[in-house]
Amino acid sequence: MEGHFLTDRGQVRSHNEDSGGIYSNNRGQYLAIIADGMGGHQAGDVASEMATTLLEEKWRKNEGLESPEEVEQWLKQALEETNTSIYQHSLERKECQGMGTTVVAAVCTEDFITVAHIGDSRCYLYNEYSFKQITEDHSLVNALVQSGQISKDDAMYHPRKNVVLKALGTGDFVEPDIQTINWENGDILLLCSDGLTDKVQDDELAGFIKSTNEIEEVGKKLIDLANERGGEDNVSLIIIQLETSVGEGEPSC
Repeated sequence: MEGHFLTDRGQVRSHNEDSGGIYSNNRGQYLAIIADGMGGHQAGDVASEMATTLLEEKWRKNEGLESPEEVEQWLKQALEETNTSIYQHSLERKECQGMGTTVVAAVCTEDFITVAHIGDSRCYLYNEYSFKQITEDHSLVNALVQSGQISKDDAMYHPRKNVVLKALGTGDFVEPDIQTINWENGDILLLCSDGLTDKVQDDELAGFIKSTNEIEEVGKKLIDLANERGGEDNVSLIIIQLETSVGEGEPSC
């Protein structure tokens, strides 16, 4: 597997409230995380950094997971424990009250991907058949779209498009959405914060992902495009491609 994490403060924000990374456990399996913090007085930085750090620590101690069921259970427990830690931290520190973070996390093995998310940070999968968003935003505008009150085009420009209905660390319990999908050699996974998807539409994302450029270069071009279109928010993304070495059948990292 080849993967790259990129993040940018954007053109307007004074600091970056996004966090993330790609981490390996003792079996060489990968956990990719994007967290987009929220909260005043830079508390969003604290929430997103805590989410990434705590999940990384738990993952690096992991001895390896064999089945989708094991991965799904690990993600559920890890996110619930991380939620509790962030929420307790916010209660104990006045400057952190009300903080929280979105999170999208993907465990990548040679055979399957398990994705968990809370909030409106997204995961997409590109394969030979399509480029598809595989997470459903926990947001006000997505709820309005699903209920038929507004169209997807309307959602792009809705004045409350950044209102999330679920976040990590804002309460004593949160339930992530978790799903497992298969992937094959050459498939590409994209995880990103809404700083990207607010500025670059799905068909444009697909065009970049399908290009013949190296995936790190694709990521840089996407961030540049978001910034060219205003860059009002922090922009973060992870691109991971499943590749097997010719003649060996083993993943290349």
